[in-house]
Amino acid sequence: MMKALILIDVQKAIDHPKWGRRGNPHAEANMAQLLAAWRAKGWPVVHIRHDSIDPMSPYRPDQPLHAFKDEVKPLGGETVFGKNTNNAFVDTGLEALLKANGVSALVIAGVLTQHSVDTSARMAASLGFKATVVSDATAATDVTDMNGRVWTAEDVQALTLAHLAADYALVIKTDALLASF
Repeated sequence: MMKALILIDVQKAIDHPKWGRRGNPHAEANMAQLLAAWRAKGWPVVHIRHDSIDPMSPYRPDQPLHAFKDEVKPLGGETVFGKNTNNAFVDTGLEALLKANGVSALVIAGVLTQHSVDTSARMAASLGFKATVVSDATAATDVTDMNGRVWTAEDVQALTLAHLAADYALVIKTDALLASF
């Protein structure tokens, strides 16, 4: 079974204060471990870059924070798809590329867990891919609900991953995944 690593929105923009408090400060280090393992094995890696069309977003292509984080910067020959929605599959060519290359399993990491990681993992499962989300190679932010309650990044992370694990993806930690191959 051919598996690809999908790294979602790991750009400097995620560190902008606009997003508020973020959990899992070690997510990028874990993503870097995954990326190094995939590169060493010569397995497919796809970087998803958020190209926001929101004029106030630090993810806009004309902003300095639009760049990939150094820990996971794409190398020449690695595929990069830009997107302007929360879904790595919408208008990107990702599904076609994966299917053309015989990829049937996806290992997903990135930010934010409750946004693009969640949406993309659900879509991957809906499209028939075997999805795995690496829990400690993703990160969430605090969320305030419509009643004014603040849900901590840790609670948002746990609940989002619980929903994914229930119906859409295997949820696993970096060390356990790397030990499996």
